Amino acid sequence: MCRVLAFIGPETPLEKLLLTPSNSLVNQALDPERHPELQLAGWGFGAWSEHLLKPEEPFLYRRPMAAFYDDNLERIVPSLRAHTMLAHVRAAAYDAKVVLADENCHPFSFEGTPWIVAQNGYLPSWQLLQRELLQHCEDSYLEQMKGSTDTEFLYVLLLSLMKGDGDEDVQRAVEEMTRLIAGAMADLDLPGLTKLKMALVAPNRIIGVNTGLGLRGETDPDGDWRELREAEPGSDEFSLSMLLEPMHLLMGRDFEKDETTYDFDTCDEEDATGAIFASEALTDDSDGWSSLEFGEIVFLENDGERVTKTVRTLSV
Repeated sequence: MCRVLAFIGPETPLEKLLLTPSNSLVNQALDPERHPELQLAGWGFGAWSEHLLKPEEPFLYRRPMAAFYDDNLERIVPSLRAHTMLAHVRAAAYDAKVVLADENCHPFSFEGTPWIVAQNGYLPSWQLLQRELLQHCEDSYLEQMKGSTDTEFLYVLLLSLMKGDGDEDVQRAVEEMTRLIAGAMADLDLPGLTKLKMALVAPNRIIGVNTGLGLRGETDPDGDWRELREAEPGSDEFSLSMLLEPMHLLMGRDFEKDETTYDFDTCDEEDATGAIFASEALTDDSDGWSSLEFGEIVFLENDGERVTKTVRTLSV
């Protein structure tokens, strides 16, 4: 299982987001709790900061090796601060067919859009599904595709379906993308479990997506993910549990004061100045975390004084 971590809030040292917490993204790659394999296929982050020479553009770093083996990690990260960040560690099968390259590491960032993207997801048979899906992709995005991953292709498809950058525009594009994938699977007789657990991030904005398709390509898979998780890893039931499980949100104040944990100071949402969106709850005490359930989308935005949150149900 890949890992996604997004943050918006006050300018914060990146090491407090990526390195110093005991359950940092680096440590998650080394000691995954919900996946039988280490995340060895690469990692990366994109960050915006007022302190960069080009504050309107993301500082993008990607490397095709395990984060805990990256000798640049402790040289680059401690020198950076960010008010918006998206980070990712990549899981892949232990297989010589897996292509390890910068271009296959998340997050992906194209010109002509404010959004960068990373996901804990999977689109089976995506190369074949392109026969149906390419007609919906814009050339300006296809021409920027450099790697060989399903996530980068989904990024192209999603951007092509967006009619604008507003919350409604993004939600409609996510819903249409999911329907198009289901239709392509049906037309080509290529059904398969599809995880679309995404984070789209732009300056001071996070949009978290938790959707996908079931084992037969259905848009309304059903089941209790906790019960299904008891199945043998690698089984259909276990895979379905990974699809249906929630993603996680944490909101609060003064996150930047603590270097050892992802905890915010507790406060009402109306007073929150920061937010984290992640693949899993990142503190031992998960009481402050809320869940983004399967079939939901969340919109987080920092207006400079507080962070707002809106959760909606996706219609696919």
